[in-house]
Amino acid sequence: MTRVLVVDDEPQILRALRINLVARHYEVAVATDGGSALRSAADWHPDLVVLDLGLPDIDGVDVIHGLRGWTTIPIVVLSGRTGNEDKVDALDAGADDYVTKPFSIDELLARVRAVSRRASIRETELASIQVGDHTIDLVSKTVTGEVRFTPTEWHLLEILLRNPGKLVSQRQLLTQVWGAEFVTATHYVRQYMAQIRRKLERDPGHPVHLITEPGMGYRFSP
Repeated sequence: MTRVLVVDDEPQILRALRINLVARHYEVAVATDGGSALRSAADWHPDLVVLDLGLPDIDGVDVIHGLRGWTTIPIVVLSGRTGNEDKVDALDAGADDYVTKPFSIDELLARVRAVSRRASIRETELASIQVGDHTIDLVSKTVTGEVRFTPTEWHLLEILLRNPGKLVSQRQLLTQVWGAEFVTATHYVRQYMAQIRRKLERDPGHPVHLITEPGMGYRFSP
């Protein structure tokens, strides 16, 4: 069942979207501000986010940036902001589509289906990622060669593999894997990255796929 996180500070919209999405067999969670949306996304791992921009604590564009720091899940903006600049800002930040209020529920659901289809195509690429002598399937969470990962190792590895070639900061990894209170515990990342490299890299001391960028973070090089 597809998981949808709906983020809006208007109770009537949350209720209407929940009813309509559940009726179409989506699993739904809701958030009324940006902070709880980011926490819910990290904890619940939705398949898609419907996001209002005018939130009471964090601007929706900043929420998009926060999500795009670690995930490529589809984001459909649902906003009363109708200006082209607002749309461009949201799309440049990483939103997949933009629907303005007032809106047709049928149009919104069609947009949700469309971005979900595009995401499913991307997911097929995640089913065969080569790291050294191993093929990793992030969809089924399996690795060839009888390699086993702990949940923390999986979470850390998945963030890197879903962002090929992109520098992911230590702060981003610590926040997403362990929580914001651990942003200074850089030794956690070093320790777990060493464990992952021992399991995947042909020469863990000289990795070619899971690269450290000194003082900045880590990068997955396909």
